[in-house]
Amino acid sequence: MSDDQFRAAMSRLAAGVVLVTAFDPEDGPQGEDVGMTATAFMSVSLDPPLVMVSVRNDSRMDELLERQPLWAVSVLSESQRHIAGRFSMKGRISDRLLFEDIAYERGTTAGALLVGGALAVLECRTEERVPAGDHTLVIARVLTARTPSTEGGPLTYFRGRYRRLD
Repeated sequence: MSDDQFRAAMSRLAAGVVLVTAFDPEDGPQGEDVGMTATAFMSVSLDPPLVMVSVRNDSRMDELLERQPLWAVSVLSESQRHIAGRFSMKGRISDRLLFEDIAYERGTTAGALLVGGALAVLECRTEERVPAGDHTLVIARVLTARTPSTEGGPLTYFRGRYRRLD
């Protein structure tokens, strides 16, 4: 099986789209907020409440989550495609600039940014990191969960494109 065959098969699996955020206190004199679009995010357990995100090895988010156990997730709505695209670009500009015109609040538990208008927001603490090929599975306990927006449907990713449910 080739990489292209595997990629094509997996592109047929629809996934929700989230923005994972964390605060890096060691980046610059005042720290910096970091964000990453993810489609490999899921609920793992109800008791205790656990979620999992898959992050690419040696990515900025992987390196940050290795030393920063607190992070957050914003479940993006169909109207937030631009946010997903912005934080998934390769060779992108500073995360500080990426957050510049996005409505957000800082989570009071994890200290990470929560996107305004998101369908749901969760604040998390890493419990376990599991190496998995060229990615790391980060399993975390959910410390807080809210559903601030009931407007619109979820943003999904299918066949290599962001889509809305119809």
